[in-house]
Amino acid sequence: MAHDYETSKKLALKVISILGLITIGEVLFALFGKGHLIEGFTIPTFTIPLPFVDWGIPFNIVAIVMITMSLIKAFLIIFEFMHMKYELNGLAKSVLLPTFLLVWGVIAFLYEGNDWGNRRELINDKNKEKIEEVGFLRDYTPIDIIEEYTI
Repeated sequence: MAHDYETSKKLALKVISILGLITIGEVLFALFGKGHLIEGFTIPTFTIPLPFVDWGIPFNIVAIVMITMSLIKAFLIIFEFMHMKYELNGLAKSVLLPTFLLVWGVIAFLYEGNDWGNRRELINDKNKEKIEEVGFLRDYTPIDIIEEYTI
């Protein structure tokens, strides 16, 4: 869709001002949430417990608001300045779908890494128990064992 110069300039300035306001809002919210504007006041982090497991999902309100505002800015930039708004639906979806898959992949890898981290502590604890169960290893160092079996 073609615009004349004045219309395009007004539209660009409108989007730039919206992006600027969102950025100013992000900075103020981050400063407010971390306690830099009001001494001693911070926006707390809370955990939502999950059923059937002993851990929950930590929620940092400041981080969630910052991520949301950044996604809104990215949406505006992509749809206005990269002209996705004027493209066919199929092309716009073919560009945006890999982005959503990337975000999903990052979340999946973080979840998987957290699970591996929890299991690693469990395995380390089990290994320590097995070492303590074996009695002769308490009295000997590896050098003593090697010297005992060396001819």
